[in-house]
Formats: sequence, structure tokens, C-alpha cells
Amino acid sequence: MNPDAQQRIGFIGAGNMAFGIAKGMLSGNVLPANIKVSAPSSTHLGRFQELGISVTHSNTDVVCGSDVVFVAVKPHMIPRVLVEVSQHITKKQIIVSVAAGVTLAMLEELLPENSIVIRLMPNLPCLVQEGALLFALGTKAKGEDGALLLSLLHCCGLVEEVPEAWIDVHTGLSGSGVAFVYLFAEALAEGAVKMGMPSALAHSIASQTVLGAGKLLRDSGKHPAQLRAEVCTPGGTTIYGLHTLEQGGVRASVMSAVESATQRARELGKK
Repeated sequence: MNPDAQQRIGFIGAGNMAFGIAKGMLSGNVLPANIKVSAPSSTHLGRFQELGISVTHSNTDVVCGSDVVFVAVKPHMIPRVLVEVSQHITKKQIIVSVAAGVTLAMLEELLPENSIVIRLMPNLPCLVQEGALLFALGTKAKGEDGALLLSLLHCCGLVEEVPEAWIDVHTGLSGSGVAFVYLFAEALAEGAVKMGMPSALAHSIASQTVLGAGKLLRDSGKHPAQLRAEVCTPGGTTIYGLHTLEQGGVRASVMSAVESATQRARELGKK
């Protein structure tokens, strides 16, 4: 068995990101018995228990019993949580923060000296093992720590190590970007409803259209513009629709949305 599968994994926080990452690990070779999750209330813990994962209300329990600790709480909660568990963190443990905007420098300042810290930004499709996850290593983290994280997360989707400056951009592009795609899918379906298609069918077709387009884009390796051109017959339906989208400024709006979400991630970090 892969030795990484024997690592004891802890999660502080039981939201969607923690659940998605845990599910991805379980679909790899990590056993439920090697994962523990803490949250202040039992609201979100039941779904972890259904997977055979042990749960607790004590963050300290999680830290003391884990080799790798994922801190998956909201950005404003980070200082309080890290101060609470700080005295129990050892130099051998890897602390992985999943909080948007919170920099490695801030995390290292809040944690004991020489702590191994990694900053990770996943996204919601981790729930179905189709996530996009980027991570950056702290000053005391080594290549082998990054390799261990990659090994644990490889079943969650696309996972890559990047410079920290790209993490906030990834938050805007992919963390928030999934919601932009959902808005687009919703609008596609509403357009079909307007033209007479039943709502349930329209939403089903819209989701399959987004899924199929994304899969073809990823697997073909082609630039989006090339695939778009392949759909456009001269004088056909698609180019008429694309012209309407361009008149509505959809391209500039999407670019601005990624910019706004990235800037907000940076602001959250400063707070």
C-alpha cells in the first residue's frame, strides 16, 4: 500500500470544501479510519460519519491526532482557530490552509516558528472529484511536503503547485468561476424555456451542454477560440447567437468578474 495512505488526516471545519477533499481522498487510497473532522456544531458532521469518518467538536483533538491538518474555515476565523491549536502543533505536521485570501506570511506569523505551512485553494467540483486545486508552499515546506499533498489530493481533480501570487487569481477564476458557469447554464436554460422548451428538460440539456463542452475543451487540448470556430457555420445559427452575446458584452463582463473576485480575495487577505 502507498505509504501516504497511512498518513493521519485532520480537518478543522466541515463545510463543502472539507467534504469534497475528504471524498476525493477516500476515492484514492486513504482509509476513513485515518481521517478525523472537527466542527463547533453537528450540522455538517453527519455526512462525514456516513463515510465512516470520525468526528469531534474539539479542534485540539484533530490537531493532536493528525500528520496533515486541513484548516478549512472562513478567512475571518483563521486567527482564532490557529491561536487555539497553536501550542499543539509540531514541526513534523503539515498545516494546509484552505481559507481564501489568507497569505502564507499571515499563517506563518500565527503559527509556531518553523511550522510547515501550505496554502491550498480548491473549488466546489471537488465534491465530484472534478476539482481544480492549486497550492503554494510556505517557507519551511519542502518539495516532499508538496509531493505528499499531491499524492493525497490527486483523486480530487486537477492539482498543481504554483507561486503564491497565482492563488488569489485562481480563487477568482475557478473558486468563484464555477458560480459564473452556473449563472451561464441557468441563462441558457431560461433562453430555451422562453422559446418553448419545458423547464426540467431545458435545465438538463443546459447542464449536459456545459459538461460536454468542458470535457471536450479539456481533453482536446485545443484553444477555446478554435473549438468555437469549429461550431460556427458561415451564416449559421451559432454566429448569430455569438454576435448577440458580444453585443451584450459577455466577454468583458466575465473578465471583469474574475478581476473583481480576485481583488476581493486579496482584500480578504489584508483583513
